[in-house]
Amino acid sequence: MSWIILVASGVLEAVWATALGKSEGFSKLGPTIVFAVAILMSMAGLAVAMREIPTGTAYAVWVGIGAAITVSYAMIFGGEAGSVIKVLLIFGLVGCVIGLKMVDQSH
Repeated sequence: MSWIILVASGVLEAVWATALGKSEGFSKLGPTIVFAVAILMSMAGLAVAMREIPTGTAYAVWVGIGAAITVSYAMIFGGEAGSVIKVLLIFGLVGCVIGLKMVDQSH
């Protein structure tokens, strides 16, 4: 269950990061509210997951998921140029997250 919570928290990290950009320095109310709710939920989920998952692994997975989704979203929906190299690096990041999960299960 901790891994499910951690993955959900990583997704919420992408939500708050995207909302932060769209809030334009907290000058837009809607994205600012989304940012505040998502960051609280993301941090709470990370904290709960860290009860059973080692801190380094949990943090790396959380950041990796959030970064991969945030960059992918920006490339798909505009705002950031996409390239083959970026896509390959995102796949590498996702591969590392999966690897951390597999290593955690074997110990």
